[in-house]
Amino acid sequence: MGLQERREKEKDNRRMLILESARSLFFAKGFKDVTVDEVAKLSELGKGSIYLYFSSKEEIYAQILLHDVEIFYQQAIALFNKRKTAVDSLLEFSFLYADFFLKEPELFRMLMTFMLRADQLSLSEEQYKNIVATTRKAIDVISCVLKHGIDSKEFPSTIDIKYNQFILWGLLNGIIALYIFTGAEAKRREKIHSSIKSALTIHVLGLKQVNEDFFDSWKNVYTQFAREYEESVESRLLNGGG
Repeated sequence: MGLQERREKEKDNRRMLILESARSLFFAKGFKDVTVDEVAKLSELGKGSIYLYFSSKEEIYAQILLHDVEIFYQQAIALFNKRKTAVDSLLEFSFLYADFFLKEPELFRMLMTFMLRADQLSLSEEQYKNIVATTRKAIDVISCVLKHGIDSKEFPSTIDIKYNQFILWGLLNGIIALYIFTGAEAKRREKIHSSIKSALTIHVLGLKQVNEDFFDSWKNVYTQFAREYEESVESRLLNGGG
């Protein structure tokens, strides 16, 4: 390994050390209560060294979200198997999504804070767009499953894939938000999985019976999370941040 390669590797290792330190602090204390000084101390680096790699605490936040959401996307893609029924795939995706955040509840808080209060995080437009694009890529797996359901005749061709994607994503976020920080920790997974299974059963029954008139009358019914994503996040991307 040449000198230049060694230096680049050292930079990459130091950058990952900073992200790992910040991640542990954000998850333990919450984003707002963590300072760059604390990140530097845990990383055993000077505060100035942090700014050699990241322009702000917000950029560190953005990079952690990008990294973790990308991990979820890779897991979700690996899970998707067209030999399974669409209903089974939806359930497996939903359980995977819930379990991903149950392992790190603060990550869910970070993502929801971004979705609902991005304007308070002082992110650059590029950071904002990158997080949105990565999140969108992850939840687009739902669209793939729904399309598979149409192709396999499980669902009628009249269903609106885009609207149902956001409805299901909002449904999952709503159920997770309801239980992830409350009640006995040992029972949270059971409650979340049970609620998801019940909600998906009802939704799938509706999908199988849907017709155009019915769907047209309900297609604008969203949960708060899906509505925020559709109106605030996606529109800013499509309009170039305007």
